Amino acid sequence: MPPNDNRIDARDWSLLAVLSILWGGSFFFNGAALRELPPLTLVFLRVALGAGMLLPLLRLRGISLPKSMTGWRPFVVIGLLNNVVPFSLIVIGQTFISSGLASILNATTPLFTVVVMAAAGEEALRMRRVAGVALGVVGVVILRGWGIETRPGQGLGILLCLGGALSYGFAALAARRMLKDAAPLGAATFQLMASTVMMAIVVGVVERPWRLAAPGLATWLAVLGLAALSTALAYIVFFQIIRRSGASNVMLVTLLIPVTAILLGWLALGEPISMREIVGAIIIGSALLVIDGRAFGLLRRGA
Repeated sequence: MPPNDNRIDARDWSLLAVLSILWGGSFFFNGAALRELPPLTLVFLRVALGAGMLLPLLRLRGISLPKSMTGWRPFVVIGLLNNVVPFSLIVIGQTFISSGLASILNATTPLFTVVVMAAAGEEALRMRRVAGVALGVVGVVILRGWGIETRPGQGLGILLCLGGALSYGFAALAARRMLKDAAPLGAATFQLMASTVMMAIVVGVVERPWRLAAPGLATWLAVLGLAALSTALAYIVFFQIIRRSGASNVMLVTLLIPVTAILLGWLALGEPISMREIVGAIIIGSALLVIDGRAFGLLRRGA
């Protein structure tokens, strides 16, 4: 783990772009699956299937399971803060608000992460990073538009999604302190396994999914996409970035998610891109340059 989360190299910028595509799809998959599945059951299926997909890779790579409760402790903590709490809060929030608004609220994650890291004494509260993240959130709002409608429970949905973003900030802190030497594949698999056990208890008490009617094919396809792409594969990339560039930098992905979603819609579906979206994307790009800091160094040297 790098001692200072200040710089991101070209490889990790590309990994962040890939991660933004994988995680950006989760809002779509959630919206589709919530039509037939209750929220906590969906979270349970997401982490359980994701863990099941990674276990064979774990065996192929010869990575063994933790052998004691002490060895499992960091993955339980990360699973709670990075999966169980935020996934549950966001997916419940999406029953009250739109997927687009949920993705905007999710973009506050880097801001929470900067504050949590500073409060814990892990990083100095650099105004450059705070200003950059705040600028990025403004860019996301412009790019996506508020999309707020008068709907029952909307205030609660907003608070739940912000709570999920805050939980991701604490997860970044825990990952920085507890997973310094963990292999990305192992970290991804073990935290999903721990999350599966926790969610099995919660969903068994709260929703009792065995009483539900069997969902249709479209719902199962959304669940599989959520588990395979937005969870199993995404977390391998996530922990790879954490190991290379640090916990604060990986959370910048939430600023990129709306940009990649719009670009994918333009490339794959022929959806038009408005001037508002272009302006929002330019502001987000400028914010990432401010956060990275190297542009200022080049300007000073040029002067």
